[in-house]
Amino acid sequence: MLSRLGALLQQAVETREPSVDLLEAFTEHWKGITGYYLETTDESISARQTDIPWRLKQMLDILVYEEKQRPVGETGPCLEYLLQHKVLETLSTLGKAEYPLGMRQQVLLFFSRVLGQVQHPLLHYLHVHRPVQKLLQVSSNCLGSDTEKEEVQFAGVLCMKMKQDPTLLVHILEVGSSPDIPVLGKSILNGRRPQQLPAKPMEEDLEHPLDTAAGSPRVDPSPPRRDSNLITSLVRLCKSQKSRVALKAQENLLLLVGLAQEAAAACLVQSSTLCQLLTEHLCDLYSTVPACTNPADILALERASWRSQGDAAGEGVFPGKESLTAFFSWLDYLDELVMDAQPVVADAISKAVEEEFFQSTLQPQLLQMSEFDVLSATAMLTGTVRQICAPPLLHRLVLFLLGPDRYPETPGDNSHPLRTQLIDRCNHLSDEISLASLRLFEELLRKPHEHVAYSLALRNLEARGYLQCSLPAPDERGLPEPDPDEDGLDLEEDPYFTDGYPDTSFGTVKKPLPGLAPSGKGRVGEVVSSFLCLVPEEAKTSLCTEEGGYDTYVHDAMSMVQVCRASAASWGWSQAPLPLGACHPEVTFYEGHFLKVLFDRMSRILDQPYSLNLQVTSVLSRLAAFPHPHLHEYLLDPYLNLAPGCRSLFSILVRVIGDLMQRLQRVPHFRAKLLLVRQQLMGLVPGEQVDHTMLFKGVVVLEEFCKELAAIALVKGPPEGPP
Repeated sequence: MLSRLGALLQQAVETREPSVDLLEAFTEHWKGITGYYLETTDESISARQTDIPWRLKQMLDILVYEEKQRPVGETGPCLEYLLQHKVLETLSTLGKAEYPLGMRQQVLLFFSRVLGQVQHPLLHYLHVHRPVQKLLQVSSNCLGSDTEKEEVQFAGVLCMKMKQDPTLLVHILEVGSSPDIPVLGKSILNGRRPQQLPAKPMEEDLEHPLDTAAGSPRVDPSPPRRDSNLITSLVRLCKSQKSRVALKAQENLLLLVGLAQEAAAACLVQSSTLCQLLTEHLCDLYSTVPACTNPADILALERASWRSQGDAAGEGVFPGKESLTAFFSWLDYLDELVMDAQPVVADAISKAVEEEFFQSTLQPQLLQMSEFDVLSATAMLTGTVRQICAPPLLHRLVLFLLGPDRYPETPGDNSHPLRTQLIDRCNHLSDEISLASLRLFEELLRKPHEHVAYSLALRNLEARGYLQCSLPAPDERGLPEPDPDEDGLDLEEDPYFTDGYPDTSFGTVKKPLPGLAPSGKGRVGEVVSSFLCLVPEEAKTSLCTEEGGYDTYVHDAMSMVQVCRASAASWGWSQAPLPLGACHPEVTFYEGHFLKVLFDRMSRILDQPYSLNLQVTSVLSRLAAFPHPHLHEYLLDPYLNLAPGCRSLFSILVRVIGDLMQRLQRVPHFRAKLLLVRQQLMGLVPGEQVDHTMLFKGVVVLEEFCKELAAIALVKGPPEGPP
């Protein structure tokens, strides 16, 4: 019995099912779908309540199964039926009509699955290409529709097909033939050319793929430009309120702009509204930021990321935060889009952003006269600078702000009015505007772009015109001290002349006089000591508090110098300063507009608000950290033999110390008050009203700044090459 039972089971297993006619099953399901519209009159029934989704799924399974059973590249009768009988065109029409309710969703799913699972290239054919275009046009006009999830899935499949075959892009965007765009190859159906397929006379012309026997796309010489296509659909989906839909659409658009083929990139730029749509949305988001938004909130906002938008919406909520986050998130997306795009597309997007946003939208805001408007526009610009990293976009932004000029400046030069105005605002009557403008330039100096440092400082230091060309002999350590009267200074104005104050407890500064030693001859240790000993011992209070020692400054300086060196590694800067023989004594040295404003601010450090002093010194420290020999020399060498009428950072600090020494002797109990102010700044004691608070805060900043410069000089070492 067991053996007979086993034989019966084996026979049952080996019994073959009757073969199924795939074409007959396929046509039966299609007729079942079309028959629904002939038989049904109840328009309230949704598509999900009918057998249409099931029949569409069966049709898809048949197409996929049929393809697997045939040799690679050969199509079966079911696929030929799909193409000949306009199945997809009929479905796209039903989806557009949205009958029954929810039919568009089912059609989008079917299109996505057919294009994604059928390996044979289908988008070359008009009976696939046209319904795809129809669906794209429908979805482009339905903002906030219920089918966004299916629409983004459909667009994603198309983008993947574009990635596999970039030549399809010209047909998806429906542009005419162009010498820059290659022609698609011939498409073969089942070993026969499409024109050999049986078709009705009226349909014969439609059965051919987009390629004709002549080998060129059969489109009108001047086709009408479509306002609704894959690009407009994707950009619309990027604006979706559903974060997952928007994220998926943005990822698909990234895939599309990254097409490596130059012809496809040219097609995106010349034959679509990609750049216009992206920039318009940026300007629209900028305009939605409330005018009353606090500039401090704008600056305090963390750098946005388009991939995580909305994740921290509830943290630190303030009026306008949602609009700000949306704007900076889209700007971050454009930045990554430019970073990953093909160079032709990246340059086109950057140009559009410059023209439509920087020049047409941002510049009028920056030129406002109202203090609040200036602060808001400057804060938005600072956030914009912080957000942008893509080289093409950053290059456009830098030239927009600073202009392209690279020749040395002259006093009163106004070749680029926006640059002039932004720099002037660093020395504005309003301390708030000055502070905001200095923050903007510090953010600019953080960007890895050579033109920033060159335009703001190096263009004026290139010839080393700040040096006295007649140098002392190499074996001389210094020159005899000049007569103060010959230098046009009164004794009481000389910061090193303390004999006029015999009763003061201040000692002379223990270092060589600036400008007397040959340039570059001082060792690094002497340079560091010069900065550390610049502030008199009586005015130093850092050792009296429990704060980090000098090692902290060295660590911070090392981090900043390393960042600057990494940025400048590809800029081709010289490692050695220009030989002194190249100096032009007939040309009067001018440090440039930006350095002049910084030096003027630095000379008033004892009379300015604490936050403003911190910002001025922060910008100067950033400049000093750049690895250019002229910047190193001009900002960090105390032993420069300065030309008549020239000043350096160290000479300004010397003047400030002289002024400080005269002031402090007139303040009773100045050291106790100074220590109290430092402790208040560190939060060690509660804030109290102290006489000359601004002066004491200036002294604290001055001491810290000298330590910063000493640490930067130590980390950078001596300038390379001959003096």
